[in-house]
Amino acid sequence: MRTELFSKRERIVSQKTIDELFEGTGSHSMAAFPIRVVYILKECAKADEPPLQLLISVPKRRFKHAVDRNRVKRQLREAYRHHRHQLADNVPDCQSIKMAFIWLSDQHFPSAAVDNRVRSLLTRIAKQL
Repeated sequence: MRTELFSKRERIVSQKTIDELFEGTGSHSMAAFPIRVVYILKECAKADEPPLQLLISVPKRRFKHAVDRNRVKRQLREAYRHHRHQLADNVPDCQSIKMAFIWLSDQHFPSAAVDNRVRSLLTRIAKQL
């Protein structure tokens, strides 16, 4: 299933976009512990731009070992990949949503719990559109 992949185009890598997301006036934030999401609705700059773009941040302050940070990032990516259709179906034409998932806890959570929190956040964002 190629539609289920999390492609490079769907990742936020531009420092300009990151600055807009965290310092912009149109950004919104919500949390479902241990995840906080910051998102902004933008006009599509390019015709081939994906409707959703994502940044995942697991601070070194929370997990000192890279293996622990990577595990949490993998859990977040997988949960997002499974539930992004809930939000993608509600994005208006010629607009895109840029969002950042930030891990708030210094403990690991089961994948099912992470999955439920991500689904909850994506549903809440979809309702606000």
